[in-house]
Amino acid sequence: MQEGYIKFNCHWIEAGPVSPDHTREINVWRDKLYALGLIGVYDNGIGFGNISMRHRGNSFIITGSATGGFKHLTENHFTLVTGYNLEQNSLECKGPIIASSESLTHAAIYECSPETMAVIHVHSMKLWKKLMNLVPTTNTYVEYGTPEMAGEIKRLFRETHVPEEKILVMGGHEEGIITFGKDMDEAGEALLKHL
Repeated sequence: MQEGYIKFNCHWIEAGPVSPDHTREINVWRDKLYALGLIGVYDNGIGFGNISMRHRGNSFIITGSATGGFKHLTENHFTLVTGYNLEQNSLECKGPIIASSESLTHAAIYECSPETMAVIHVHSMKLWKKLMNLVPTTNTYVEYGTPEMAGEIKRLFRETHVPEEKILVMGGHEEGIITFGKDMDEAGEALLKHL
């Protein structure tokens, strides 16, 4: 489990915090998921779980790298992804913290689904095992935070009912589950109904 390790080439512009107006709605769900243990930190100090919300076009606000262990987040724990290239495994972000290691996976979902406004990534071994291959599932050989994972997301949008189900299991990322929706509530409820 290496959540929190940045695998993409990141051009990070250190800047002031994201507006609390943009992070308030994210934090409502982030606090719920943290309380349920679906976002957090392992005993080895590695954080897990991240959450994002579309900003404009394909730009989005996402929790920063290594923020899983914080009980509550402030606007200093978020960054704005301003651009990315899935094929080149590169990303640009602007804010007080570098973007989450799962940012390209979030980007692939926003790109595949223009109506999606929120993406949630959590960890749960019990739920991961329960949902494996029952909901759209990425190939087990594909690791998180890679161009191959972004390709798998695109494949699921082409070949499965993931646009309707709004949930997927990351087959090659133990415990990893992603939900999404037209707003934060829909993304959160898509997860909670399976708990």
